[in-house]
Amino acid sequence: MKTVQTINSDGSRKKSDRRQFLATSATGVLGTVAGVGYFASTSAAQSSTSPNERLNLAAVGSTGRAGANIKGCASQNIVAIADIDSGLLDKGCQPYPNAKKYIDFREMLDREAEKIDGVLVGTPDHTHAPAAALALRLGKHTYCEKPLAHTVFEARTLANLAAEKNLVTQMGTQIHAGSNYRRVVELVQGGVIGSVERVHVWSAASYTGASFNTQPKPDHINWDLWLGPALERPYSADIHPFKWRSFWDYGRGALGDFGCHYMDLVHWALDLQNPVSVRATGPTPDPVTTPEWCVVDYQYPRRGKKPAVHMTWYDSGRRPEIINTLRDKSGELIEPWSSGQLFIGSEGMILSGYSKHIVFHEGQEVEPERPEPWIDDSLGHHAEWLGAIRDGGETTCNFHYSGGLTESVLLGSVAFQAGEEIHWNSKQLKVTNSSHAQQFVHKEYRKGWTL
Repeated sequence: MKTVQTINSDGSRKKSDRRQFLATSATGVLGTVAGVGYFASTSAAQSSTSPNERLNLAAVGSTGRAGANIKGCASQNIVAIADIDSGLLDKGCQPYPNAKKYIDFREMLDREAEKIDGVLVGTPDHTHAPAAALALRLGKHTYCEKPLAHTVFEARTLANLAAEKNLVTQMGTQIHAGSNYRRVVELVQGGVIGSVERVHVWSAASYTGASFNTQPKPDHINWDLWLGPALERPYSADIHPFKWRSFWDYGRGALGDFGCHYMDLVHWALDLQNPVSVRATGPTPDPVTTPEWCVVDYQYPRRGKKPAVHMTWYDSGRRPEIINTLRDKSGELIEPWSSGQLFIGSEGMILSGYSKHIVFHEGQEVEPERPEPWIDDSLGHHAEWLGAIRDGGETTCNFHYSGGLTESVLLGSVAFQAGEEIHWNSKQLKVTNSSHAQQFVHKEYRKGWTL
């Protein structure tokens, strides 16, 4: 048994015994990449002097997922909020009348650096890394929405910065805090379905059909700041505030939106790090819009005594054929799930989703002999981050673990855009068999923006 720390209801830490929890939720060897970009004088976050003292937080993004993350930390002092849309900013700040309003997050972090302990990043994917990297370089504990970054290189950079600065970080895979995922991890790691070498992961989400349509820019939107490091383009109402997910310049389609949520359980349960090869299939890649559908095969290497794993991702309504053969306890075919994970082991299968799971033996639902629970239920994804800032300890979706997960997800996009199977050297951040594919590992930033 291992001694680890969990969260009390007031956000402070407590100790409890459980087997290999943080060890299995924070694995993955991260290489080192050269530091680049925006220079700022660093200032360590102020230390709290009392378990009841509230932290000072700043937020990049004000509504939607950003607003939900702010709400998740509303027990603390929300001292400043930045958003390129003044209309959304006014709306998002209504519950926090004492928060200062900023249009440019860089100005906010510069002016508020001495006051804040942590930063919440909830922008579109293409500005996750510039905002989070600046916060980390300023010595601020950072919470960033998923996927952690827009490119593989950005994800590695953020993980390295977090380690270098010894800061408390958390990626916004909120479902990781749910009880269901924990029970599935216990079943898999407890050997209930034997050795697992094959996993299917699928999501019904679909993002495609994007196009740039030039239109007059509303006065309440600072379009130049919204673009951030992306190529300069005229304003298009088809992009902000949500349709950006269908554009390669800003998002990664269904894989980018849900890959970190659904592949998270697989990485956690099987102690996966980075794949060694990735192959993607789908329609002919379009330079502007993400695909109508995509299927990605990831090959992960052996990890000590653990076998190699073949994982396949499906989106936009596609899913593995095998789920059409599974039967419930009465012998009737189950209703195929629109999204989920299917672990195929040598002694059975586990079908899982966000809130439930089913164990099968020889294709029929069974009630398994469950191992004694060893992973404590979470008191909240945000509370975990806040408690670790205040009292020390780890978070379960820190940038070390989440960086490796994000890299794996984004390698699916690399393979799809390249139109070929890629062989991956994680330590060197290099596609070893294709210089053409290597160009999709990172991107050129627009003048004035750096990582």
